[in-house]
Amino acid sequence: MRSLIFILLLTITSSVLFAQIRNSRTFSEKITEISYAQPREYEIGGIRVVGRKILDPNTLISLTGLKVGDRISVPGQEISDAIKKLWKHGLVDNLSVYQEKIEDGKIYLIIELIERPRLRKFTFSGLNKTAENEIGESISLYRGKILTEAIIKNTQLTVKKYFKEKGYLYTDVKIIQIMDTVLQNHVIVHVDVDKKSKVKIYEIQISGSKEVPDSKLKKKLKKTGEMVRFTLFNELANQVFTLTPKKFGEFFDSTRNVSGRDMKAFLQRTVKLNIFKGSKYVKSQLEEDKKNLINYYNSKGYRDARIISDTIIKRDESTLILRINVEEGHKYYFRNILWTGNYVYKDATLSKALGIKKGDIYNQELLDKKLNFNPQGTDISGLYLDNGYLFFRIDPIEWVDGDSIDIEMRIFEGSQATVRKVIINGNDRTSDHVILRELRTLPGQKFSRQNLIRDNQQLAQMGYFDPEQIDIKPVPNPQDGTVDMIYNLVERPSDQVELSGGWGGFYGFVGTLGLSFNNFSLRNIPHFDKWRPLPVGDGQRFSIRMQANGRAFQNYSLTFVEPWFGGKKPNSFSISLNHSLQRDINPFTRETRGTLTVDAITIGFGKRLNWPDNYFTLNESVSFTIYGFQNWTFNALGFPDGNSRSITFNTTIARNSVDNPMYPKSGSLVQLSLILTPPYSLWNNLDYSAATNSERFEFVEYHKWMLDLKHYLSIVGKLVLESRAHFGFIGAYSAQAPVGPFERFFLGGSGLAGGINSWLLGTDVIGLRGYDDNVLTPPNYKLKPTPITQGVIEGGTIYNKFSFELRYPITSGQAATIYVLGFAEAGNNWNNWAYFDPFNLYRSAGIGARIFMPAFGLIGINWAYGFDTVPGRNVISGSQFHFTIGQQLR
Repeated sequence: MRSLIFILLLTITSSVLFAQIRNSRTFSEKITEISYAQPREYEIGGIRVVGRKILDPNTLISLTGLKVGDRISVPGQEISDAIKKLWKHGLVDNLSVYQEKIEDGKIYLIIELIERPRLRKFTFSGLNKTAENEIGESISLYRGKILTEAIIKNTQLTVKKYFKEKGYLYTDVKIIQIMDTVLQNHVIVHVDVDKKSKVKIYEIQISGSKEVPDSKLKKKLKKTGEMVRFTLFNELANQVFTLTPKKFGEFFDSTRNVSGRDMKAFLQRTVKLNIFKGSKYVKSQLEEDKKNLINYYNSKGYRDARIISDTIIKRDESTLILRINVEEGHKYYFRNILWTGNYVYKDATLSKALGIKKGDIYNQELLDKKLNFNPQGTDISGLYLDNGYLFFRIDPIEWVDGDSIDIEMRIFEGSQATVRKVIINGNDRTSDHVILRELRTLPGQKFSRQNLIRDNQQLAQMGYFDPEQIDIKPVPNPQDGTVDMIYNLVERPSDQVELSGGWGGFYGFVGTLGLSFNNFSLRNIPHFDKWRPLPVGDGQRFSIRMQANGRAFQNYSLTFVEPWFGGKKPNSFSISLNHSLQRDINPFTRETRGTLTVDAITIGFGKRLNWPDNYFTLNESVSFTIYGFQNWTFNALGFPDGNSRSITFNTTIARNSVDNPMYPKSGSLVQLSLILTPPYSLWNNLDYSAATNSERFEFVEYHKWMLDLKHYLSIVGKLVLESRAHFGFIGAYSAQAPVGPFERFFLGGSGLAGGINSWLLGTDVIGLRGYDDNVLTPPNYKLKPTPITQGVIEGGTIYNKFSFELRYPITSGQAATIYVLGFAEAGNNWNNWAYFDPFNLYRSAGIGARIFMPAFGLIGINWAYGFDTVPGRNVISGSQFHFTIGQQLR
């Protein structure tokens, strides 16, 4: 019988470890008793590890801190410390230390252990591939990892949390360990998931609200909705989608006189019918909504409002009831506002900027906005920060007296900060000077918050950087009153390739090849290390485009733009060349019956203005165009043979505050253009009543006015409303020389000039979805009759168009920007003022999608329904599909 000498009993976490020193001698041998009252000292004669499967014994011994030759006390602290050291590494499940023998004052120890298993692989059941990938990335499991109870528990909690965020509140997760038959001491971890039903909020019950209706409070729960709202939406949907086209047109008619404010309110009410917020219960979203609820109370004067409790009550396996108990508190009002510490601005100036008067309802949100940042107007911080006072600080101290609140505004103005240096990071392709010249924040200038906002917009509009990742960081240096500006940018591809092709049947090959280099550099042409694949970095734009629709139409164009001509001021210079050829081909013999060529050169200059504000630009250009006709009878452009020449002067003034050119969320565009030709009829002494068409149109004569308006409004979240209005007019200088056939308006369709159905050179093509290309184009009978033209000129001289688009982004990453849209628009085209009626419009509505890829530009597809009858037809336009390329102004 072997005698057992107990050395140590140790409890660590939930496992009980027994450390014993066991005498391996037989019972008949003499045993020296060890007294716990009088420990004895031994020299370690040897250490042996038993029970291991994978771990190296020498490594295990070294982890204990024990080694042969050490002197230890038995029993003593050394053995206890050795067990703790080995245990803390998490390598073993059970650990015991025994005495093997004692000889000549030396003790021989045995470390007996059970290794924890290692992971070979993990598998899932009950999940789709997407969930498996997402959960697999979030859990800390990998091959060879030592498994502990904590890891198993964390894996289980991670899976449950994943599904809770998706509304599966009662997900059941089981972790099953299966011993591997291939690798020793390895297991396969199988995660069995039963999501159960997605739990939705059947009803939200709010108690304690006395002054504010529950219905208003529920609207402030932006992401937490209730199922009962779907009933309302379903009823509305059933009514709308069962309308006949005629009834739907009547519904559209009823919206004509709706004001902009009423339209916004209607859209906001529509959104709140649970279209964009679900009824699933997600704890994190509820916490966010609870803050929204309190903020709303604060904005209505209830300064002390709080949520006492929120409780969920399980109704069944898939629904629950959410109860929110609020305490409104008293309603407060602003009374006296006292300013202290202000020397730069007087009390009256600060009070005017604050805009809060005695007796106004207390509004914490408004107060914070007026003190710190007010996107819609002035704020106190803006007064100081725009004047260089970067170290400015304001502390509002409130005193409550009954239902009134007095506020002392304690101001620390500090000194004005000067920009010491500007640091630009992330511009791998674009030269520093190209970025610096666009910035309004430069070394030596006073700090200005408004300039930083404009810098952000300007960098986004350049198109070279990802707008979502532009990060501007001021680094103050209070010691010397300066600030360093750090601009962290992420370059994105800005060059574009337009490549398409196909067989157009009778027309033959149809194709387009276009290359646009939007960050071109003439200066870097000799530097081949900066070719990607052409020289880049100086912000110049160079584009070349070729388009062919078989033999019937070809177009070749080349454009170069230098946005900083001379390098010192933002004065742009541009030059473009264009050659187009259109043939009239006999559909039976395929012989060419006539040709029209258009050759043009345009030189332009532009500049940025600082008045009325720095969002304004002025662009001027001069163009020379030659129209060449050879037996041209395809469309009525005046005469079959000869040449027409056009010299035009174009002046465009615009104000553009759009925040992001690819997916605008705020801002507006106002653009007015005037195109003038010389008034030849005032000095050429030509009798227009007796002249032939070739004589009348030898030099094209007109004045053309174009007005374009755009506005972007964020409705809720990422949902954006784009509102557009366009107006155009072509006039003559004298009654004897009416407007000719050139540059008239052709309305309808996608708005793409040069397509298979719109080879209309010398015209201004305007899109109107829901109708065929160019179908809304009136004839004009002022042309002098000839055997060919019959006295008819096609194209309008006046048009207007209105459009509303609701947009929602699917993705806005570097690789692509994709958004879906719903729209309603209307427009018309007239011969002259006698027929002009801005309310007699052709209407349409539909849906569409846009995708912007840096390499290919903006591509769009639309489905539209035209509600009105096209001239010359007896049926409404009906369903139409439209394909668009590029960013279209009108």
